[in-house]
Amino acid sequence: MNEKFDELYHTDCENDLKIDVAIIGAGVSGLYAGYRLLNGKFSDKAEPPKTVHIFEMSNRIGGRLESVRLPKMDVVGELGGMRYMTSQQIINSLIENVFAGELKSIDFPMGEPNQHFMYLRQQQFPSDAWQKCQKSGTKFKTHYFLNEDDQGYSPDQLFDKIVYDVLTKDPWFVEKYGNCVSPVSPYDYEFKLNSQQWDDIKPNLSYCFEGSPYYKMKVNDIGFWNLIKDQAGQEGYQFLSDAGGYYSNTINWNAAEAFPYMVGDFSKAGVEYKTIEGGYDRIAYALAKAYCAKPGSQIWLGNRLETFNVNENSDYRYCLKIHNMQTSSEWYVKTKQIILALPRRSLELLDQYNFFFNPDSAQKLQKSIDSIIMEHSYKLLMGFEKPWWLADFGTTAGESITDLPMRQCYYFGVDPQNSHSLFLATYNDMRTTSFWQVIENATPKKPFQPKPTKLISTEQLQEFFKNEKHKDQFSKYQASEVMVAEAMSQVRALHSRADIPEPYIAYYKDWSLDPFGGGYHAWKAGVNVQEVMKYMRKPVESESIHICGEAYSDQQGWVEGALCVAEKMLQEHFSIEWPDWLDPKYYLGW
Repeated sequence: MNEKFDELYHTDCENDLKIDVAIIGAGVSGLYAGYRLLNGKFSDKAEPPKTVHIFEMSNRIGGRLESVRLPKMDVVGELGGMRYMTSQQIINSLIENVFAGELKSIDFPMGEPNQHFMYLRQQQFPSDAWQKCQKSGTKFKTHYFLNEDDQGYSPDQLFDKIVYDVLTKDPWFVEKYGNCVSPVSPYDYEFKLNSQQWDDIKPNLSYCFEGSPYYKMKVNDIGFWNLIKDQAGQEGYQFLSDAGGYYSNTINWNAAEAFPYMVGDFSKAGVEYKTIEGGYDRIAYALAKAYCAKPGSQIWLGNRLETFNVNENSDYRYCLKIHNMQTSSEWYVKTKQIILALPRRSLELLDQYNFFFNPDSAQKLQKSIDSIIMEHSYKLLMGFEKPWWLADFGTTAGESITDLPMRQCYYFGVDPQNSHSLFLATYNDMRTTSFWQVIENATPKKPFQPKPTKLISTEQLQEFFKNEKHKDQFSKYQASEVMVAEAMSQVRALHSRADIPEPYIAYYKDWSLDPFGGGYHAWKAGVNVQEVMKYMRKPVESESIHICGEAYSDQQGWVEGALCVAEKMLQEHFSIEWPDWLDPKYYLGW
């Protein structure tokens, strides 16, 4: 939401620029690093940098946060990240304390399960069907042939059951943490484990089921698909993969890392979600504004790092070759330190044969870059004249889930001025993204044209798109006719209603494309996560080059992961002191 911050950025170039720190990437981790380097307190022995510049290849900041407004709708749509948890203290403290005068946290409502739907294997039912049957002493039957011991569990409950069973089968865990987990009903479990305890559990937990192919293996070395299949069978795995809403949660990623992720977020018991009034990407603009208010700051948009090399016999050790998108020319920047605030795919797109990335001499770095999985993600936002989900089903907020390629839909807000309403028609990931990519590129490609409504005239639509920002977003994210038609056919199937109306506008975003490579990331099985996380923050001891961001964090998929890694890097390698606005007992992770 950058309408008032455009004056902070440069899109030109300044050849032979000399700076103390060059940050590559204006996502949340890069902006936070820049903000802290120019606003933070340093230890007595440290020399604070005087010039910290941020270089961003695109024409916007925020990375995988991108908030948009649809025509004549005072409701913000999120094409990227859209929420945070109240337990995540850095993002909470920034919003509630540091930027309290300009940012306001608001609830991210999830609605009620009895207002949501499941549509799995052509069976449609309310999302609370399992709980209703449990209250009556019966087991809800789906079209999945689950093991007898797993029947009657909702997907969230079955995830919890699997984690609980594996934890309590290991004598080491029972002795050290057995009092932290317990069943609270025949179908529900309680996990009272904090992040620091999980960091002790993840590398030490063993799989102690005799007769299993994985007997006595460390859970860290087992894929989550492998483990789920061993616990619940392939049919149970398919049930959890479909009914859980995200294929990315059940791919064969590191099972030990999956455990706290699933019971801490996706079981949803006691989890409170928030977002920012006016759009989640406002956190990026608040960081940018505070950073740019300090002398020695500058954000260079439309400037792509191509490579960097050692600048011998100079106080400025590194020379960066930058491609300016506006002039299609190269320019050079000299710097003392480099922060690569980039995800895996963006790192791979840099020159892989310079001194730092060279696969012959930097094998450990290349292996560490490859230690995570890039998880594809795709969103299709729609605007409707009226909130049909509220009128027809009483649904106020939250999500419905299906095994159709749309996977999930979210019911968002209603503009109180005119009843125009926002709907996330498909939020899909992993293998389903290719379904939409083919449609997106179908020939002939006919864009879905914005339609007038009773309250929006053709002239008003045209006026809306005269704004350069709206025009630019629409040209990049305008959905095609066939995408909208396919999505609506699935939305109608999910809701068992053939008369759901057509939208008047639709935007989409494919996060699998370069330079992102995915909407979020996951650790591979067998990776020593503690070692790799620390290593990536300074891969070469003799070089002042650092890597930070969500990708190599232990809170992947969250802004908090990006912030924790950046803060840890700054304290370890730049001698920045703990921020006075953050609880000193807060655990930043490995």
